[in-house]
Amino acid sequence: MRNWLVLLCPCLLGAALHLWLRLRSPPPACASSSSSYSGAGPADQLTLFPQWKSRHYDVVVGVLSARNNHELRSVIRNTWLKHLKQHSELSQRVLVKFIIGARGCDVPVEDREDPYSCKLLNITNPILNQEIEAFSLPEGAAAGFSEDQVVSVSFRVLYPIVITSLGVFYDAGDVGFQRNITVKVYQAEQEEALLSARFSPPSCGVQVSRLWYKPVEQFILPEAGEGALPYEFMEGVEGVAGGFIYTIQEGDTLLQNLQTRPERFIDHISNLHDEDALLKKESSTFDDIVFVDIVDTYRNVPAKLLNFYRWTVDTTSFDLLLKTDDDCYIDLEAVFNRITHKNLDRPNSWWGNFRLNWAVDRTGKWQELEYPSPAYPAFACGSGYVISKDIVHWLASNSERLKTYQGEDVSMGIWMAAIGPKRYQDSLWLCEKTCETGMLSSPQYSPQELTELWRLKEACGDPCKCEAR
Repeated sequence: MRNWLVLLCPCLLGAALHLWLRLRSPPPACASSSSSYSGAGPADQLTLFPQWKSRHYDVVVGVLSARNNHELRSVIRNTWLKHLKQHSELSQRVLVKFIIGARGCDVPVEDREDPYSCKLLNITNPILNQEIEAFSLPEGAAAGFSEDQVVSVSFRVLYPIVITSLGVFYDAGDVGFQRNITVKVYQAEQEEALLSARFSPPSCGVQVSRLWYKPVEQFILPEAGEGALPYEFMEGVEGVAGGFIYTIQEGDTLLQNLQTRPERFIDHISNLHDEDALLKKESSTFDDIVFVDIVDTYRNVPAKLLNFYRWTVDTTSFDLLLKTDDDCYIDLEAVFNRITHKNLDRPNSWWGNFRLNWAVDRTGKWQELEYPSPAYPAFACGSGYVISKDIVHWLASNSERLKTYQGEDVSMGIWMAAIGPKRYQDSLWLCEKTCETGMLSSPQYSPQELTELWRLKEACGDPCKCEAR
C-alpha cells in the first residue's frame, strides 16, 4: 500500500477525507499526559490493580505488553522469567512486571481511522456515485494568501477515492489568469508528482466555488493514503496551493460496512468484557501485571510508560529500571554482569544502544506530527535500556507535564534531551531481529522463536547456536 503525506485537520465532505491548510505557525502547546495507574479509571477496572508490598530491588524490569499478547507473556514466564525466579541470588534482586493498559479500545479495528489509535472512522451518509469537491476556502476568507501564511494543502485518505480533477486557489477577478500555474499531487515524501494540471491565461479551466479545476486522468488513492499539494510561490501570483474533485471508490462496499457497524460494536464490546475477565484471572494467578489507566493502543504506549514510572516510584524501592518489550529476548544474568563490570549503576545514567540523528517520519505507523524538527534527539532502540533511579523519579514527577510523541522510544529521547543524562552506548542491546553471541537483548520475536532461543541458551549457553558435540 502506498503512503502519501502529512495529515490534516478535520473538515470534509461525506467525512470520507480529512484535509487542512498547514500554516507556518508555532508548534502546538504541550498537552499533558494526565492518566495514572490508579484512582482515575472506571470502578470496574480498579479491581484489576493488585496490592503491592514495598521492598528494595537492584533492578525493576518493566515489560511493555499489549492486552491480547497472552502467549508472549506465557513464553516469558516459562523462559527467562522462570530462570530468574529459580536463580538463588538474582530472584531476590529483580522485580519483573508486565505493563498493560487497563482498558481496551471500544472501537473495532475495522472501524478505526488506523490500527494504531482508538479514533472512530467517522464516516456518515457518504455521498456516492457523484463528484465531490474535497475542500474549499471559507466564504469569509481573503481572496489570496501570502507566501508567509500557507506552505501546502495536505490530506489523508480514510477510504479509497478516485481523483477526477485538480484545482487551484486563485482570485482571477475580472481579468482571468495572468500567468501559468501548475498544480501537482505528490506521494508522501516523494519528489516525483503523481498527477498535475496546468492552468494558463488561454486555458483556465472551470470555476467551482473559490477554485478553478481541470480534469485529469482518473487516479485511485487508497485507504490510509496521504498526499500533498504543495504551494509554490511565484511573484505576482495569488494562487494558494491546490485542491481536487473526487468520487468514492467502491461506494456500495463502504455503505454495507457502515450498515453492519452496530453489530460489530456489540460483538466487540462483548469480546472486551471477556478479555477483561481473562486479564483479571491472569493477574490474580501470576501477580506480575501492572495495569495503568490507559486505553491500550500503540499511540498510547508513551503514556503507558510514564504511568509505569509513577507506579514504580510510588510502590517500590530500587536502584535501576530496565525497560523492554514482550517480544524481546532478554539475558538478565548478562545484564547484571555488565552492570557490575562497567559500574553502570551510577546516578543520571542511561545505558542502551542509541540511534543518532534519526529522521522524523511524517507518514505510516511511526508518523510524527507533533515534533517539529527533522531529526529526533538520541534515543535507545526498543529491545531494552536501563536508567538510574533519579531519572525514573524525574520522569514520574514530571509525567503530567511531559508531552507524548508517536512512539515511546523517541518520546524517551525527547524527554531525556531536557536533562542530558550520561549515555552509555552498548551495541549488545540489539536494535534488529538478529542473534549475536553475548547479546543482552534482541527484539521482534514470535512466541515460538523466543522459546527456541531460550532452549538453545539452556542447552548450550548460547541462544544463537549449539556447537556440534
